[in-house]
Amino acid sequence: MTKTLTTLLLVAGVLSGCTLAPVYERPAPPVATNFPAAPEGYAAAEVKSGETRRASDIGWREFFHDPRLQVLIATSLENNRDLRTAALRIEEARAQYQVQRADLLPTVNATGGYTRQRFAAAQSANNKPYIADSYQAGGAISSYELDFFGRVRSLSNAALAQYFATEEARRSAQISLVSEVAKAYLSERSNAEQYELAQVTLKTRDDTLKLARQRFEAGATSALDLRDNESLVAQARVSAAQLARQRAQAQNALEVLVGKPIGSIENLPAPMRLSDERIISDIPAGLPSDLLEQRPDIRQAEQLLLSANANIGAARAAFFPRITLTANAGAISPTFSRLFDAGTGAWSFAPQLVLPIFDYGRNLSNLDLSNVRKNIQIANYEKTIQTAFGEVADALVARGTLEEQVTSQEQVRDAEAARYELSLMRFRNGVASQLDQLDAQRQLFSADQALIQARQLRLNNAIDLYRSLGGGLTETGPVASAEGIKPAVTTQ
Repeated sequence: MTKTLTTLLLVAGVLSGCTLAPVYERPAPPVATNFPAAPEGYAAAEVKSGETRRASDIGWREFFHDPRLQVLIATSLENNRDLRTAALRIEEARAQYQVQRADLLPTVNATGGYTRQRFAAAQSANNKPYIADSYQAGGAISSYELDFFGRVRSLSNAALAQYFATEEARRSAQISLVSEVAKAYLSERSNAEQYELAQVTLKTRDDTLKLARQRFEAGATSALDLRDNESLVAQARVSAAQLARQRAQAQNALEVLVGKPIGSIENLPAPMRLSDERIISDIPAGLPSDLLEQRPDIRQAEQLLLSANANIGAARAAFFPRITLTANAGAISPTFSRLFDAGTGAWSFAPQLVLPIFDYGRNLSNLDLSNVRKNIQIANYEKTIQTAFGEVADALVARGTLEEQVTSQEQVRDAEAARYELSLMRFRNGVASQLDQLDAQRQLFSADQALIQARQLRLNNAIDLYRSLGGGLTETGPVASAEGIKPAVTTQ
């Protein structure tokens, strides 16, 4: 019996390496072979000089030079609850895979028992009832399936792919977290700078209003000029109130991402101004096919596709016979003291064959279901690639236009500042009315706000490109040699 059982287990082990799952073929990426060109009249979003490494090789500490932002990102990686949940999902998937993988080998249990049973007179040889005691001890294999057609192996492969997909999901969550923390930080800084600007503007307009009221009371100016000044002061108060609210909300959003109150972080460096930020922007995009290796969300979608492909093998194997083994060996004795004496040995071997004959289409429907789920995963995989392609394309298209927008907005701001100084000088010399000076002041305030917003957009675009190309997974990136790596071109 032992020799036969060993032979069967050996044959099952050899055959279990084979499955009925379809041969996996990676679907062709449903995107163009190159990213779209820049809008007409703007420089192409290509690396002209500087950075030559892929985004996935640039650590986030190297990409973000702001010490305060670095501390916030590091804190979020330790405390963010969504990332913590994603890490726990990995442990869950690992445990599920290990449970499923355990079915590939027989489960051997040590058994022991005691039975006391009364037999009726009709069951005894002398037509008298009696009570019998029985002690048992040994080992047993219960319901071990000989995986001749790879059903158990397919289920194990599906669980393994699910585990890998969960790991990729955590990596994708980390990349998203790094970029979201950075963008939330820039949003808070933008609102803070605009709020400071509104406060300064409000004070300046308050002083101007006091002077205008004195001039009006002295009869040197009209009521129209006074009302214009009062309107500008009210507008400045409205802007300051709005920006104060937006800054507080941005701070709250940032704290949710970081996972703890920012005020409780020890030795937090002072913030930098948006004009002083240095973020790498000259990152080579490469080809769309490179995204298959750089983006964890694409790798996650492919692992889910592999899992669905393996489940087809399990569904196909359900059409074939299923053989299970149950065996035990040990000793049986009417008394515990003689349980292991000579002559007490006993064993049983009970193989079982189940051959599907009629199940009202259950197995066929399960196979159809598995094929449909695979097609769904193919569509999800292709959609993930298209989304990644679109994100990179949008970031590349915006890169050149935002550079032009910031440069032009700086020129607008400088022109409005010069106009305000000239109008103020003309008003003081009595050459122009106060209306010109008030209008110039209003336009300068708008130009300053627009410049801060444009700088934030440009920095956000660099972050979007970094994230969409798979950057943000490592802290420092691989160690690179000094040769072949040129200084990075940065966004100010």
